[in-house]
Parts: sequence; structure tokens; C-alpha cells
Amino acid sequence: MKCKIVVQSLLLFFFCMAKSNAQEVLTVEDAVKIALENNYEIKIATNNLNIDKTNVTSGNAGMLPKATATIVDANGIQKIEQTKSDGTVTSLNNAKNNSLNYGVGLDWTIFDGFKMFAKLEQLKELQKLGEANLKLTILTKIGDVTSTYYDLAQQQQQLIALDSTIIISKQRLTLAQNRFTIGKASKLEVLNAQVDLNTDKVTLLRQKEVYANTKILLNEILARPTQTDFKVIDAIKIDNSLLLNELTVLSEKQNPALEAQIINKRVAELQLKQIKGTRYPTVKVTSGYNFANTESSLGFTTQSSSHGLNYGFSAALNLFDGFNQNRTEKIAAIQIENSKIVFVQQLLALHTQLATAFQTYLTNLELIDLEQNNELIAKQNLSITIDKLRIGTITTLEFRAAQLNYVNAKVRNSNAHFQAKLSEIALKELAGNLTF
Repeated sequence: MKCKIVVQSLLLFFFCMAKSNAQEVLTVEDAVKIALENNYEIKIATNNLNIDKTNVTSGNAGMLPKATATIVDANGIQKIEQTKSDGTVTSLNNAKNNSLNYGVGLDWTIFDGFKMFAKLEQLKELQKLGEANLKLTILTKIGDVTSTYYDLAQQQQQLIALDSTIIISKQRLTLAQNRFTIGKASKLEVLNAQVDLNTDKVTLLRQKEVYANTKILLNEILARPTQTDFKVIDAIKIDNSLLLNELTVLSEKQNPALEAQIINKRVAELQLKQIKGTRYPTVKVTSGYNFANTESSLGFTTQSSSHGLNYGFSAALNLFDGFNQNRTEKIAAIQIENSKIVFVQQLLALHTQLATAFQTYLTNLELIDLEQNNELIAKQNLSITIDKLRIGTITTLEFRAAQLNYVNAKVRNSNAHFQAKLSEIALKELAGNLTF
């Protein structure tokens, strides 16, 4: 009989182990890695950057010549009547006329007021803008992943706290039933214990729902099947060494949104440079090799052909265009001024966000110490209250208050760690330094 019990216990143990191993333990580093590989917004930003890189060519800037091959074959059937100077009339029905021209032409703008060079620089700046946008997308997604991950971590801690309070509520119900059986407690005490146990079960069920929905959200961010099962590591470690001055210096160098505004200002300046290039003459060289063949059924020449090289150059200078040149230059200058204003605005907003986030960060660090101490006190109070309940020297209402105080203290402590982690993530994201 004992052997059978041992075998059953071993089977149950291995079954539980297998079930536990089937659930993926996801680290925050793994979550970030999966997001960087799979997230759709990152893929789109990467593709956009590849487009910007592809556009950075001399040909797109207008520096290279254009070669064109052409062929024109024209045919006609007509009734022709010709009257010569001596009065002789010649006519022909269904006269055929054929003309065939083909060849290769070269067209090259060798000077356009330096617009082509400004255009190439602008394309390079647009590539840098694409890199800044990709960096911003990556930082945002890393922030989303880590925030959601640590949200799950603190929810797992809350589930543990709620599980423990249900165990205590079950013990209380058992104790109340025993006291009622031996006549030391009323039926009301048993009913109150049962109601409180049911309330705790409802709270746990609601928390499990929130936990499951948050897991679905994280799977969506990771761009994988939403029903993928996993659990996270519920330890939340806080970096308490952040300094506002260091973060400010980093943000002014690395914040991608600020980088984008600097690049936008440079793009606007290069746009003005291209517009001013219109004031200079445009010089083009042309060349080509053409073949021509013409046939006519009536006329002095019934057939002719030619082939050979042609070349030349052209120059054009805008003398007056209805003051549009001045107008476009003024607009471009205003756009540069706007880009400067937006940069200053972005810098001020960045400093404001850093200052407020850092103040929240400091407050949350203080709350961690306070809530940790509150949890220890609540735990001691609950332990004493349980002992008093067993010997019947405390009311059930006092016990319930102590029990809820302990659970709430654990939840607040967990939430304080989570909020501090959110503040840390926000600060590092603003500084462009959120890496794993």
C-alpha cells in the first residue's frame, strides 16, 4: 500500500514538473529581442530607412547624364497631285511615303547653380532622418515592452498576495466552523468568514483576468500569437543611480526626436540652397548618333538616307519670372525659421519631461522604502492577529481589517516598485539610453 502511494506521488510530481516546464519563462531581455525581430512598426520603420538609403545616389540628385534610345517609323499612303512651273501636272494614286529614324542621344546637365550638390546632401540628411525615426520607433517599442513586462511582474506578485490571503481566509473559515461545532462561536461568525472568503476569490478571479489580458497585450507587442503562454520573472530591480544632469546631457545628444528636429532644420537650409541655385544659369551638353531613311513614291527625291554624330550645348538663365524666385526664397527662409522654433520648443519640452519624470522617479524611490516597511509591519500585525483569533481574544472584524491591511500593503509595495520602474524606463527613453 505504501509503495502504491509513493508511486502515485512520484507520478503526480513529474506531471506537475512537465506542466511547469511547458510554460515559457520569458526574461525581459528575451522579450526585447523578440520585439526587435518581430514588431511590425519596427519593420516598417526599417523599410522606410532602406528607401531613404536607396534614394541617396548621384543620379537621383541629377549629377549623371541621361542616355535615350529612340526609333520613329512613319508610313503613309496618299493620293498626290503636283503642278510644275511649266504647267505640267503629275498625279499618283496610293503613293507610299516611308520615314525611319533611330539613334541614341545623350543629355547631361553639367551646371545648375550647384542645386545638384545641395540635393545630394539633402538626400543624405533624409537618410539620417530615417535613422532617427527608426531609433525613435525602437526606443518606443522597447519602452512598451519593458513597461508591459514589469506590469505583468507586479501582477504576478499581486496574485501571490491574493493566493496567500485566500489561504488565510480558508483557515479562518475552518476555525470558525470548528468553534461553531463546539459551541464557542455563532453561525454568524461562520457566515462572515464564508462571505469574506468568497470576496477574496472574486478579487483573485478579477486579477487573473487582468493578468491574462496583459499577457495578450504583450504578445501583440511581440508580434506573436496572442495565446502564447508564458510567465515573467516577477523580481523588479530598480536602477536608483540616475542623475538629472547626466540624463539631460545624454538627451541633448541622443534623443531621437531632438535629433530629427536638428536634421529637419538642415533639410530646410539645403532646400533654400537649391532654390537659390535657380538664379544661376543652367548649362547642358547634348550629343547623339542618329540614322535616318526616307522613301517617297513621287517627287524630285524618291529615297534619301543619312547617319552621323551630332553634338552641342545649351545654356539658360532665368531673367524674370514674375518675382516667383523671391517669393520661393522667402518661403524657404520662413521654413528654416520655423524649424529653429520647433527645435527650441522640442528642447524645452524634453527638459520639462525629464524634470517631471525625475521628480516622479525620486518620489517613487522614497515610496519603495516606505511601502516595504509598511508591508513588514502589516505582516507582523497579521501574525499576531491570527494567534489572537485562534484563542478567541479578537473579533472577526478586527481580524479582517488586519488581513486586508496586509494584502493592501503587499499590493502597494509591489505597485511602488512597478511605478519606480516605469519612471526609470521613461527617463532612459527620453535620454535615448534605454538598452538591454
